[in-house]
Amino acid sequence: MSTNEIIRNFSIIAHIDHGKSTLADRLIHKCGGLTDREMKEQVLDSMDIERERGITIKAQTVRLNYKAKDGKNYTLNIIDTPGHVDFSYEVSRSLSACEGSILIVDSTQGVEAQTLANVYQALDNNHEIIPVLNKIDLPAADTNKVKKQIEDVIGIDTSNTINCSGKTGEGVDDILESIIKNLPSPKGNPANPLKCLLVDSWYDSYLGVVILVRVIDGSLKKGMQIKMMSNNTRHVIEKAGVFTPKPKDVDKISSGEIGFIITGIRNLSDTKVGDTICDVANPIDKPLPGFKPSKPVVFCGLFPVDNSEYQKLKDGLAKLKLNDSSFSYEPESSSALGLGFRCGFLGLLHLEIVTQRLEREFDINLITTTPGVIYKINKRDGSVKELQNPTDMPDPTQILSIEEPWIKATIITPDEYLGSIIKICQDKRGIQNNLTYSGNRVVLSYELPLNEVVFDFYDRLKSISSGYASFDYEITGYKEGNLVKMGILVNAEPVDALSMIIYKDFAQSQGSLVCEKLKELIPKHNFQIPIQAAIGGKIIARETIKGFKKDVLTKIHGGGARDRKRKLLDKQKKGKARAKQFGRVEIPQEAFIGVLKINKET
Repeated sequence: MSTNEIIRNFSIIAHIDHGKSTLADRLIHKCGGLTDREMKEQVLDSMDIERERGITIKAQTVRLNYKAKDGKNYTLNIIDTPGHVDFSYEVSRSLSACEGSILIVDSTQGVEAQTLANVYQALDNNHEIIPVLNKIDLPAADTNKVKKQIEDVIGIDTSNTINCSGKTGEGVDDILESIIKNLPSPKGNPANPLKCLLVDSWYDSYLGVVILVRVIDGSLKKGMQIKMMSNNTRHVIEKAGVFTPKPKDVDKISSGEIGFIITGIRNLSDTKVGDTICDVANPIDKPLPGFKPSKPVVFCGLFPVDNSEYQKLKDGLAKLKLNDSSFSYEPESSSALGLGFRCGFLGLLHLEIVTQRLEREFDINLITTTPGVIYKINKRDGSVKELQNPTDMPDPTQILSIEEPWIKATIITPDEYLGSIIKICQDKRGIQNNLTYSGNRVVLSYELPLNEVVFDFYDRLKSISSGYASFDYEITGYKEGNLVKMGILVNAEPVDALSMIIYKDFAQSQGSLVCEKLKELIPKHNFQIPIQAAIGGKIIARETIKGFKKDVLTKIHGGGARDRKRKLLDKQKKGKARAKQFGRVEIPQEAFIGVLKINKET
């Protein structure tokens, strides 16, 4: 038997919370990857935030040895992937390193939106798929109904489906035997020149950059000089190893295997995910196709509450960037919030996790401005400008049209919530593409503007469906929209951190909500403060915060009191006008946070 024939490379794919990491724990335990004492729940989820939230953020790999019933020893390379839509780029590159996938479906919940998205990605990579129905130990499990859903909604054969429980370990032996029997071994020849795919990379403070690789042809050995084909840089392999799941040094990583190498690289940007690695002494002509780079789609400003923490925030972002190349940041300043950074994320969960890590790991109190997307501004001179920040909007006289990104959304829901979900999609300017039934579940396909989705769509969807509806999306392209920049003025001063790009028909109602919220949250001053929402020079909504009223007439009585009162009131009026002219309105942090929450309450 050749070396490749005893190897099986596979990913575990599923919707969020269908039990991927728990099943990976059972496989590791069964194959003796860790002892009983070393085992813990979600052993592949290394970050505290992953363990707390019960979600996988980074794809993790592990190499196991398994003695099958045929008496032969096999090498299993597992990649446990994230389930959330924001981290689908992690899934896509994990799938490229494998030949097969274990598709886990919760036998109490059935097929959900991300199940569908991940299966289609696996099929695009020509994967053999083993369907596994998990959580059969629960009373609500209905395996026959879920099998029918898999056939109806996804359209794959369920004759080799395995029933299992990641919690009790039931069915794990059957899964391991099915992997050996049904998943193909990797192709490739150890005798050919080295051809290797760079799957992932991260920064280790002791070792520098650790590079996760899948060897297609040839072998990687310690001391070998390699070349990254995207930038022609040369490096010497200082260490080669595999994760079992603990790091273990090996002499070489051969064709068909997944492992890691360390080459003394100190800068993560030198390792491009999806790059091809070859041998300097025996180079290859054509690189592998690689992956589409992950592009940030949601942008917002991050500012420290205390301006003295700016350097702390800068250092924190630089350190997080070392292990997460998918988010971007650049400095920006705001007259209201001071110095901060404009950051790009893959979605709202990604934004939430990065801000949570900054606050927790680096002890920084943050203000997050309204999330937005990238717009394309077509100018009258024929040029096109990409716009992330509403404050950079060109003069309206220069703009010919504004385009916004649109998505194709797949929503799977029990049919009793269908009416409410269709109403949300219509409120968000959605266009229905398709509606199909599978039993009492509905699969909805909609086109929606991304800007309407990033605020509160997911929260509202979960709220009205009692958590049963699931949602997945992919960006399809840009469409022209009737969009305007809405600015907020406090005491006639524009507050750049609160400006937003918005669909014109929604501007007046949104402007009124923002003004009302600011009126509640900005404290009274000695003078009257107007709060206005404006499009260009036109005010579309207004609220007024009345000033403190000091009673200057208390001690005036006796002859001529009436004239003296009038004089004092006139003097007070002039003082208030002067205070309004020169007075500075301090907008508290709660006001910015309050405006951000408006979108979740409407």
